[in-house]
Amino acid sequence: MKTFTPKPADLTHDWYVIDATDVVLGRLASQAAILLRGKNKPTYAPHADSGNHVIILNADKIALTGNKLSKELYMHSGRPGGLRRDSYAQLLKTNPERIIKSAIKGMLPKNRLAKVQLDRLHIVRGAEHPYAGMKPQVFEIAQVSQQAK
Repeated sequence: MKTFTPKPADLTHDWYVIDATDVVLGRLASQAAILLRGKNKPTYAPHADSGNHVIILNADKIALTGNKLSKELYMHSGRPGGLRRDSYAQLLKTNPERIIKSAIKGMLPKNRLAKVQLDRLHIVRGAEHPYAGMKPQVFEIAQVSQQAK
């Protein structure tokens, strides 16, 4: 049996929308990473860009489990003294998109293809998004946070 290699005509980039209300961060990030890489398609190949566009709604209503509210997220500008650290509790109020993007980025492969796939991630704070013209499919994450119930 020969290895399947998708042709450029076989590669389609579908649109999916995920509602992040009361969904645990890790579950959301793993499902979004699978969709961004295109692993849900039968034509998946690790070296080909068969990923999808993913829209995440209600980013500010995500559930964090354990002791993550006191955990810190680090970022460095590359300049001397450019280390920046923000707590998850503070970021959840001011910039929840950064929490989700960082979690999904960690689940993608560490290569050039990851940047292309991460560029297809669209994170929105509210329930409305400007991508309605693309007719995204709703992707449901079945298990929501136990603390939210």
